[in-house]
Amino acid sequence: ESLHSHLISNMKSLEHELHCHVCKDIVKQPVVLPCQHSVCLMCASEVLVANGYPAPELPPEPNSPASTPNTRSPRQARPHPPSPSMPRSPGYGTYPGRRRKEGPPLVMMFPCIPCGRDVELGEKGLTDCLRNLTLERIVERYRHTVSLGSVAVMCQFCKPPHALEATKGCADCRANFCNECFKLYHPWGTPRAQHEHIQPTLNFRPKVLTCPDHDQEKLQFYCRSCQRLLCPLCKLRRIHTGHKILPVAQAYQALKEKITKEMNYILSNQDTVLAQITQLESAITQTEQLAQSIRDLTAALAERHASLTQALEKARQKRGEALAAQVSERQGLMEHAGLMAFTQELLKETDQPCFVQAARQTHNRLSKAIENLQHFTLAADPSFRHFQLDVSKELKLLTELNFTQAPLAPVIDTQRTLAYDQLFLCWRLPQESAPAWHFSVEYRRRGVVPGGASRGGIRGGLAAARWGWQRLDEVSGTSAVIDRLEMDSVYVLRVRGCNKAGYGDYSEEVYLHTPPAPVLNFYLDSRWGLHADRLVVSKEQRCARSVPGLSLLQAADHALTSCHLTSDLLVGDVAITQGRHYWACSVEPGSYLVKVGVGLESKLQEWFHLPQDMASPRYDPDSGHDSGAEDALDSAPPFCFLTMGMGKIYMPHPSSPTGLTYPLPPRLGVCLDFEKGRVTFYDAHSLRPLWEGHVDCSGPVCPAFCFIGGGALQLQELVANRNYLHS
Repeated sequence: ESLHSHLISNMKSLEHELHCHVCKDIVKQPVVLPCQHSVCLMCASEVLVANGYPAPELPPEPNSPASTPNTRSPRQARPHPPSPSMPRSPGYGTYPGRRRKEGPPLVMMFPCIPCGRDVELGEKGLTDCLRNLTLERIVERYRHTVSLGSVAVMCQFCKPPHALEATKGCADCRANFCNECFKLYHPWGTPRAQHEHIQPTLNFRPKVLTCPDHDQEKLQFYCRSCQRLLCPLCKLRRIHTGHKILPVAQAYQALKEKITKEMNYILSNQDTVLAQITQLESAITQTEQLAQSIRDLTAALAERHASLTQALEKARQKRGEALAAQVSERQGLMEHAGLMAFTQELLKETDQPCFVQAARQTHNRLSKAIENLQHFTLAADPSFRHFQLDVSKELKLLTELNFTQAPLAPVIDTQRTLAYDQLFLCWRLPQESAPAWHFSVEYRRRGVVPGGASRGGIRGGLAAARWGWQRLDEVSGTSAVIDRLEMDSVYVLRVRGCNKAGYGDYSEEVYLHTPPAPVLNFYLDSRWGLHADRLVVSKEQRCARSVPGLSLLQAADHALTSCHLTSDLLVGDVAITQGRHYWACSVEPGSYLVKVGVGLESKLQEWFHLPQDMASPRYDPDSGHDSGAEDALDSAPPFCFLTMGMGKIYMPHPSSPTGLTYPLPPRLGVCLDFEKGRVTFYDAHSLRPLWEGHVDCSGPVCPAFCFIGGGALQLQELVANRNYLHS
C-alpha cells in the first residue's frame, strides 16, 4: 500500500509538467512547436486567431488518425469561421502549393509563452507541427494512475443496458471491447486476429508518426542541424545538403543515453539540490527579515508618536482648562460683565444699613479682582517647556538611515605585504567604505595542472581541488599571516570584508613569491670585536650602522700622497655546513659602500684581524666579482660579495668590462647552496635573480657584511617574530 501511495505521489508531481502554457490545463492533442515546446492544438489555433491570423482548417487529427469524439475538445467541435476581414492565405493549411504569379506566402508567427518570443511556424502553419504522441502516452498513464480506475471505459459493442466494462482496446479498430466482444470481432485465423490490442483508452493514437509533407511516409531520419524528423523523401531535399543526418534509431539511442546520464546525475546529487533549496529558503528568510526590520522601525516610530501625543494632549487639556477659567474671570471685569453690572446697581441703593449689609461681599470680590489685575500671572504655563523635543539627532539619523552596504574592496598595502618565512598580507578599507566586522583571506598556489589534464575531467577536478582557493575566515584586524607554504612558489592572495550586509567585493589579487630555500634566521655577531668608533650594532643585533670616524679623516688628510679606505666587517652568528639557505636584508639607500655576501669562516676571521695582509686578488673580499679568471678555474674563492652603494648595485658581466648597475631594491635576498658552492642574489620583493657567484664551501660558511664609509643595513625580521611582537 505504501509503495502504491508513493507511486501516486510521484505521478501527481508530474502534473505541472503536463500543463499547457496557454489554457493552464492538462494538454489535449498536444502538437510540438518549432521551439520544441508543446501546446494544445485548439489552444494554438485560438492564439493564432486572436493575433489576427485566419482560422486554420484543422484536420480531424494532425498527422495521425482522427481522435475519438470522447477526447475531442468542445472548441474543436465548433471551428472558427474564416475571418471576413483577412483573406485565406494560399500558403497556409493543407494548400498543396501556389502559382507563380501569386504573392508571397503568409508566414505565421506564434507567441510561445515559455520562450518569451515569437516562433515562426512556416508556410503551412500548424500543419507542419507534429503531434506529441509521447506526451499523450504520459498524460494517459498519469490519468490512469491518479484516477485509480475511477473512470471506467465501457465496451462500445455490448448492447445496453447490459454493457460491460472494456478490458481491451484495439489500436487498428480504434475501439474498446470487453473480452467476449473482442473475441467476436477478432475471430481466430482472420486478419483481424493480428490487430494490436492495448489497454482500454478514450484517446486512440496512431502507431507511428508520418511525414506532414509526404503522406504515409514514415519518419526514419533525424537532422541534427535542423533538429527535425525526416522521411526518406525529405532527406533528399536540397535544404538538407551538408547537414548531419542520422537514422532515427541512432538518434533515439544517443538521446536516450544522454537523458539517462543527466537524470542519474541529478538523482545522485539530491544532497546538493537539498542544500541549494536550503540556501534559497535562507535567502527568502533574509529578505523577509529585512522587510520585518523596516516594519519594526515603522511600528516603533508609530508607538513613540502615539505615546508622546497622548502625554502632550493630556497636559494641553489640563492647562487649557486652567487658562479658560482665568479668561472667564477676566471677562467678568469688563464694563458690561456681571460683577460690574451688579456693582453699578448696588451703588444705587440709598438705604445705608441695607447697602452696608449687601456691599461687603461685593467689596471683597472687587478687592480680589484689583489684586489679580495688578499682579497678573497666567494660571498655567503655556510654553510647554517640559515638553520640548530636541529631535535634531533623530532627524539626522533618520535622514542618513539607509540599507547597510557591504564593505568595499580592500586595498592591499604592497609596501608591508611580503613573503619570507611566512606570508604576511596587509590591507586597508577605503575611507568611503562601510565598516567590516571581519575579513576573509583567500590564497592559492599558482601553478600548471599536473599531467596537462583538462579542467573539465576527473583529473581536472582533482587538480582544481589541489590548486583551488584556501581560506582564512573571520580574520580580525587588517593583516594576516599564512604559514605551511611550499618553497619557490607563487601564491595568489585576495581579501574581502564582511558585515551585516554580507561579503563585499574582493580586493585586487596580489602575487607573492616564496623564497627558493628555507629561511635562515641569525643575528649580527660581535664575538670578534668591533671598531666601536665606526660600527654601531643595535641591541637586538639585527641592525648595524657605520659612521665615518677619525680614521677616515686621517686617511683623507693623506689624499694628496695616497688613498687608503678602511673597511669594517660583520658576520652572522651562524656557520652553515650543509643544505640550502635563504635570508634577506635591506641596505639604506644613502649608504656609501656596503658589501653583502658569504665567506669561509676561517678566512673571514683572518681578514678581520689582518686586513692589511689580504691584498691578493684571490683573497680580496670582493673576489667573487673580480678575482682572476685563472684562479676561478682552479678553485672557488673563499668570499662572494655583491657591492652596492649610492642607491645602486654593481654586478660584473662577461660582456661588459666595467660591469652593470642595477637600482638598489628595498630588500636584497641571498640564497646559499652549500653542496653546489653557489650563491644567488635576488631582488627580495619580486624574487628576481640579480647575480650568481661561487664560494669555497670546504669549511663552515658565514653570512658576511662589509662597510666602507658611512652606511646602514637591517636584517629582515621573521614574519613569525613580527606577528609575536605585535600580538
